[in-house]
Amino acid sequence: MFSFKGFITKGTNTHLEHLEDSIIDRGSKGGKDAVNFLKSIKKMLTGHIGGRLNVTVKWDGAPAVICGINPENGKFFVGTKSVFNVTPKVNYSTGDIMKNHDGVLAQKLIVCLRELSKLGITGILQGDLLFTKGDLKTVTIDEQEFYTFTPNTITYAVPINSDIGRRIARARMGIVFHTVYSGSNLKNLKASFGSIRGFPKLTSVFVTDATYKDASGSVTFNNGEMAQFDSIISMAEGSLYKAEAILNQFNSTDPLAVGYKLKSFFNFFIRNSQGDMAKVKELIESFRSYYSNMIQQEVDAVSKEETKNKYRAIRDNGLDFIDKNKNALYFTIASWISLQRAKNFLIRKLNQIQSIGHFIRTPDGFRVTNPEGYVAVDRVRGAVKLVDRLEFSRANFNIAKDWVKG
Repeated sequence: MFSFKGFITKGTNTHLEHLEDSIIDRGSKGGKDAVNFLKSIKKMLTGHIGGRLNVTVKWDGAPAVICGINPENGKFFVGTKSVFNVTPKVNYSTGDIMKNHDGVLAQKLIVCLRELSKLGITGILQGDLLFTKGDLKTVTIDEQEFYTFTPNTITYAVPINSDIGRRIARARMGIVFHTVYSGSNLKNLKASFGSIRGFPKLTSVFVTDATYKDASGSVTFNNGEMAQFDSIISMAEGSLYKAEAILNQFNSTDPLAVGYKLKSFFNFFIRNSQGDMAKVKELIESFRSYYSNMIQQEVDAVSKEETKNKYRAIRDNGLDFIDKNKNALYFTIASWISLQRAKNFLIRKLNQIQSIGHFIRTPDGFRVTNPEGYVAVDRVRGAVKLVDRLEFSRANFNIAKDWVKG
C-alpha cells in the first residue's frame, strides 16, 4: 500500500504556471504571493521552515499519466490529462486505449495499463512517464557507460553499474509520481502534491517520486548569497508597488487583451532570445511592436470590413493603453524580470543535489544541463513551477516531440 505526504490544493493538476507569470494572471496579489513563495524557499534552504512549504523536483517526463481506481465504478484505469476532458478518455482495457488514442502514445499507455495495475493503487495518481523498454539506449559519456532515456526535452543518464541503473535495466517502464487525487468522481477531484512511497517492489516498474532531497546539507546560503538574494527580492517588491495600478487591470484570459499578449510576448522573447533578458526600456518598445503586429494579424485574417474595424479598434485601444501606462508597464516588466532572477538564484541552489545526470541532445552530442525545475507547493497559495526559462523553456519550445497529446 502506498503512502503519501504532501499538500492539498483545489482542482486538477492539468497545468502549472511559472512563478513570475503570477503578476499577469492574478495582479498585485499574484505578485505578493510570488515574493512570499521565494522567501519561503529561502527559509527552507536555510533550515527555517515550519512545514508550510513543500518543494518537489519537476521531472521532464512525458506524457502525463493518470491512473488508479475510478471511484464511480471501482475499476482500474489509465489515461492522459484527457481523463479530465469534458468528454473524458478513460481507458480500462487495451481496446479502450486503441479507440481513444493512437501511435506511440497508445503503445505506451498499453504498457502502463498492464504494469501499473500491478502496483496496488487504491486511489488516483498522476505521474510523468520516463520510459518504456524500447526508449532505453546505452551510450558512453566521458568514458563511462550509461543507460539514457529522453521522455521530452532532457536526456536522463544513469550509470549502468549503479543500483538505479540495474533497476532500470530490469524494468519494462519507468514513471515518477507526484500527485494524488481524492474525490467521489472524476469531475470533482482535489489534487495533493508531495511524496508518494510504499509501492510493492516490482522489477517490471521503475517507480520514483518527486521529493526534493538535500542529502548533503550543502544547499544553504552563505552571508553574501543571502544579501544578494534579499537585494533582488527588495527590487521586486519595489517594482511591484509601482506597477500595482496596471497589474490589476490586466486580463490574462482574453487572447486579444494587453495582459494576455504580454504573457505570450515573454514566451516569444524566451523562444527567440540568445542570452539574458534585454533592458526594460527595450522590452517595452519590443512589446508595443509585438502587440500591434499580433492584432494586425487578426485584421489581415478576416475579409469583412466590419470585422476588420473591430480588430483595428481593439488594436488602437490596446496601444493607447500601453502608451498611457508606460511607467507602470516599465515596473511591471521590471517586476517580472526581478522575480525571474530571484527564482533562478534559488534554482541554482536547488540544483546542487543531483542523483541522475541531465543532458540536452545537440547536433554535436550531449550538453550537460540541470533538472527541468521544481514545483513549490504552499498550503494557502497553491502550486507554481520554478523553471529556468532561458535554459530549459527555450529548449522545450524548439525540440521536436516524438509523442502526441491525447
